[in-house]
Amino acid sequence: MLRRLLVRNYVLIDSLDIEFPEGLVIITGQTGAGKSILLGALNLVLGARADASVIGEGGGNCIVEAEFSADLDRAGLRNVLQENDIDCPDGILTVRRVVNPTGRSRSFVNDSPVAVPVLQSLSSHLVDIHSQHQTMMLSDRHFRLSVLDIYAGNGRLLEEYGTAYSAFVRLRTEVADLNAALTKAREQQDYVQSRFLQLDSASLRPGELEELEAEQKQLANAGEIKDNLCQAENLFSGTGDDGLRGIDSMLKEAEKHLSRVSGYIPAVASLEERLASCRVELDDIMSEVSDLNSRTDVSQDRLQQVDDRISLLYGLMQKFGCRDEKSLIEERDRLAGIAGDTSAMEEKLASKSAELESAGRKVHELASALHESRSRAAGALAGAVMESMHFLELPSAVFEVQLQEAELSQTGKDTALFLFSSAGKTPADVSRCASGGEMSRIMLALKAMMARHMEMPAMIFDEIDTGVSGSAADKMGAMICGMGKSMQVFAITHLPQVAAKGSAHYLVSKETAPDTSRTVSSIRRLSDEERIMEVARMLSGSVLTDAAVENAKSLLYSSRTL
Repeated sequence: MLRRLLVRNYVLIDSLDIEFPEGLVIITGQTGAGKSILLGALNLVLGARADASVIGEGGGNCIVEAEFSADLDRAGLRNVLQENDIDCPDGILTVRRVVNPTGRSRSFVNDSPVAVPVLQSLSSHLVDIHSQHQTMMLSDRHFRLSVLDIYAGNGRLLEEYGTAYSAFVRLRTEVADLNAALTKAREQQDYVQSRFLQLDSASLRPGELEELEAEQKQLANAGEIKDNLCQAENLFSGTGDDGLRGIDSMLKEAEKHLSRVSGYIPAVASLEERLASCRVELDDIMSEVSDLNSRTDVSQDRLQQVDDRISLLYGLMQKFGCRDEKSLIEERDRLAGIAGDTSAMEEKLASKSAELESAGRKVHELASALHESRSRAAGALAGAVMESMHFLELPSAVFEVQLQEAELSQTGKDTALFLFSSAGKTPADVSRCASGGEMSRIMLALKAMMARHMEMPAMIFDEIDTGVSGSAADKMGAMICGMGKSMQVFAITHLPQVAAKGSAHYLVSKETAPDTSRTVSSIRRLSDEERIMEVARMLSGSVLTDAAVENAKSLLYSSRTL
């Protein structure tokens, strides 16, 4: 149940801190006093969208805090708390929403920060709010089906079906994606194969381009290189056309002359040895020059081959958008994976298709179980609603729940129609044939049933009695009062017959603050005497009469004796 509501700087509410009792709580006030603002504040703390428009004229942050007494024996509520690591040792849940002037908000549960979806999950286990325009939900297929499922007790079956349906949809998406990928792979296979063969036939290897460019430079200058190497070799060996002796021959001659005088001058012996060492080094140099000369190729054919290979590599890099041979090799290997056969993809598709078929069978089995459960409950639900409508002074009313086959969806393969006739004739779609007052009574009957089967701890009716008056309004008040005996019920109403039924009565009023000249809304609990006067006002309007006061006393007295 909702124990306490604190509001700071929300629209026309400057400051509000109020406690609520168990049972039926009546909230009244003149049109425009701020009853909808109070409900908006509660919706905000329960996860409604927040923006800067909720900030009051006082500026600063808007704060809305609601304190609930929670039944931790309810599995749904307990699961939400456990999934979000929220401690609730004493069964008290304090939910707070803070909105700053930019419109950004922060949410807390028992002082622990939480995301807004957590508030929304909690709210479904704490309070059900029936807004003024919720009768339009009678035309909503999801609402109609949810009413039937609640009455039939399909909670666990729906949860099992929802899990199976989600798995089915996921597998269906995977199979569709695999089919698309396989089709695309087959369509592109020839193109990819052609590109792969271009790279594969090039026999690529890392570092080849650098080697080729070095060889190209050498081949392009091969004539000059070979001429200089020949000249160097001739100088060593002395075999040139100029008839000059070679370096080696002259060093050998010098060594011979030094040998002749070494016997006379001992120091010459070391010079002879050094000269011999020079000859050995020169012989080695001459051998390498000769080798280089013999390996220097002046073939124009080889130069053409190198040029062609370089052109090929650069052309491939440009075509495939690669920087070097390594990138070309990586692209070749990537294409090889794509260009390969599609057997692995086909095997995966076959496996997933088998899983999809199995999941489809399970989903249809569960959908059939849901259909059977709904079919069994449809007649009983219609009978219960019709009984409530007869109590609410629609004695000839006929109400039927009709199941129709629909496309498989998150809720099964059914859609439910609510058919109604106030005159006992052939019923038609309730959203098309029921008046405002009739729809209000139908919604009350449905909400009373839902609250009973869902064991909802608190329910708020925002003018559910719209379009109803007289003794029918008194019956609606009695039904709402009966609900208040097993749960906390808030009834925002303009009908004195309903207002007289509550165990506690709160008045919402709007006044101008004398210090700021600002219009603000407030709420306070009425004393017994004040309550008589408020019900009398609702009976007679702005001018209170003695008859209205006596009538108010009579209504309140009769309500207490029920």
